[in-house]
Amino acid sequence: MSGLVTGDAVVLGLQPARLPSRALAVLIDLVVVWAVYLLITLGLAVATASLDEAAVMAVTIASFLLVLVGAPIAVETLSHGRSLGKLACGLRVVRDDGGPIRFRHALMRGALGVVEILMTFGVVACVASLVSERGRRLGDVFAGTLVVRERIPAARVLAVPPPPPWLVGRFAGLDLSAVPEALWLEVRQYLTRARELDPAVGRRLAERLADELVARTGTPPPPGVPADAYLAGVVAERQARDARRAFASQAGVAGGGVAGGGPFPGAAGPGVAEAGVAAAGIAVPGRTAPGIAGPGIAAPGFTSPGATPPHPESSLGAPPVEAASGVVSPAVDRPTVGAAEESGARRTGFAPPA
Repeated sequence: MSGLVTGDAVVLGLQPARLPSRALAVLIDLVVVWAVYLLITLGLAVATASLDEAAVMAVTIASFLLVLVGAPIAVETLSHGRSLGKLACGLRVVRDDGGPIRFRHALMRGALGVVEILMTFGVVACVASLVSERGRRLGDVFAGTLVVRERIPAARVLAVPPPPPWLVGRFAGLDLSAVPEALWLEVRQYLTRARELDPAVGRRLAERLADELVARTGTPPPPGVPADAYLAGVVAERQARDARRAFASQAGVAGGGVAGGGPFPGAAGPGVAEAGVAAAGIAVPGRTAPGIAGPGIAAPGFTSPGATPPHPESSLGAPPVEAASGVVSPAVDRPTVGAAEESGARRTGFAPPA
C-alpha cells in the first residue's frame, strides 16, 4: 500500500503498479501507436509524392510529433490517465494526491517519454522504475504523477470447517458474551488455516486459543475433546446463535405487518381501526359495535345511519341517547323543553328557576 494522503488528511490505500505490468501496458500502447504511425506515413508518402524534399521532411516530422507524442498525451488527458495498454492491464495514472491528471501532467509525461522510452528503447524508464520506491519513471517524477493498479484481486474468503457431528449442539448452554471479537477473529483464522500449518505448531496454537476461550466462558471442554474440535464446535454454536437472532428479527418485522393487517409492518388493520372508532363513540357506516350491542341495536354513544333509536320514554328510566352522548340524531324527535328540564331535575336534584 502507498502512503498517499489527500488534502483532507485521508490516507489512500492505492497499490502502485510495478515494472512488469507497466512494461506490458507500454508495449501495447507502442504497438498501437506505431501501427497507426506506419499507416499514416504510407498515406502521406502517396499524398506528398509531388512535393519537394523539404516539404516531405516537414510533413514527416509533423506526423511523428502528432502521432507518437500528441496522440498519447491527448488519450491520457481525455481518459484521465487510462490509455489502451493501461486499460487492458488494469492500470491508471493519478496525481500524487490520488486525483485525476490534467493536460499539464500528461504533457510532461509524454515529453519525457520520448526521451526515456522512444530514444533509449525504454532503458532509462526501466532503471528509474526499479530505483523508485513507487515504481515511477522520470516522467512521473517531474509531472507529480503515479501509476496505480485499479483492478485488485479480491481476497479469497475461506469457510470455517464444520465441527464433528458428535459435537453439534454440545455447547448450547455455553455463555459466549464475554468472548471479545479479537479472540473470535483469531479462532476463525486458525480454523481456516489449520491445514496449512505444521501439525505441532497448529496443535500448540489450538491449545492456546482453547485455554483463552475456557478462561472467557468459565466452562472447560468435555473430556476427550481435542482443542481444534472444541474450537470448531464453539464457533459453530456462535454462528448458529447469530443466525437464529437474525431470523427472529426478520420474522418479528414480517409478523408485525401480518398481524396489523396493513400493507406495512406494524400498520393497524381494519379490525383494529374499527374497534378504536367504536370505542371513541364514532358511528361506523353499516356496522355495529362488536361485543357492545347486538344486531339492529345501536351501541351507547353513537347512532348508526338508518337505525331507528328507541324512544326516550321506553328506555326504562335510562337517559336518552342524545343526552348521554351529546349527539342529536336527525331521525329522533327532540323532547319538549319542559320534559328536558324535568329530566335534568330528576338526575341532578336541581330545578332551574321558573
